[in-house]
Amino acid sequence: MDWYNSHPKNDLYIVMQRGALRGIVRTACAAVVLSLAAGLALGHYGTQTLHVHPEPATTSAVLSPAPADATGDIARLEAANASLDARVGQLAAQLNSLSAFDQRLRKQSPRATATSAVTAERTAYSNAAGGPELPPRSCRTSDTRSDARVARGELDCLSSTLAALERGVAQREAAWEAFPGRRPIGLGRTSSSFGNRRDPFTQHMSFHPGIDLVAPTGTPVLATAAGRVIHAGPMPGYGNTVEIDHGNGFITRYAHASKINVHVGQQVQPGATIAEVGSTGRSTGPHLHFEVRVAGKPVDPADYLALFASASDA
Repeated sequence: MDWYNSHPKNDLYIVMQRGALRGIVRTACAAVVLSLAAGLALGHYGTQTLHVHPEPATTSAVLSPAPADATGDIARLEAANASLDARVGQLAAQLNSLSAFDQRLRKQSPRATATSAVTAERTAYSNAAGGPELPPRSCRTSDTRSDARVARGELDCLSSTLAALERGVAQREAAWEAFPGRRPIGLGRTSSSFGNRRDPFTQHMSFHPGIDLVAPTGTPVLATAAGRVIHAGPMPGYGNTVEIDHGNGFITRYAHASKINVHVGQQVQPGATIAEVGSTGRSTGPHLHFEVRVAGKPVDPADYLALFASASDA
């Protein structure tokens, strides 16, 4: 999932440069006002409908011949201004919400932010970029000519700026969808935690690579994040098991199922029913064994579940 690798310096690669995006938001707001001012000065072009859309081609269609009534032209520009203001505000709110989630990610324990050096190196190459960090350029041109070509250029610039905001939101939302922090079953108490424990069969000390959630047989097992199914079937010790690859080395494992509802290669979304609770494999009773693995190594799922719970409460 390339969108998950958008930021090589972030341990979870889910965020963009927030400073640059905040600058884009400020520029978009300024550009709206400047575009309105340009319209008042030109006076001979108007907009029937201004579509904010990532495709630049839409901006060339918003210009129409100047109406005879200048008052109507101004009213349409003001309406377009209000529409753009609302869109920019909406995008800014989305980015702020996702940035707050990123802050919670950064404060988590090393187990929840662990990644492999190999993955980090691969991501660094695939997203290589650079250059000085400069303030975003205003969409207002220095051309003082009052013609439609200048106006069209400013509108194209504004459309591209808003498209960049939309891409930023889409990338962060994709990262949110692929973060394995949702509960794999609706209800169920934890009967065994992550880490060393007394084995339920031998009573010897052993390492438990996940958490066990007790629930009745047949309880739906849910995908904790978006991803691709890479295993759906029996697994030694685990019984009927589903594994989902969420990209960037993150895998979740759901074991001891009584029934499997997905197949290898299937793309799943967060909350999709992938199996049903059971007691297959090395199990003493109906429960779900849930694991989160980073670069092949198990980490404590409780870190992820707690983080997502706090995000939903915020």
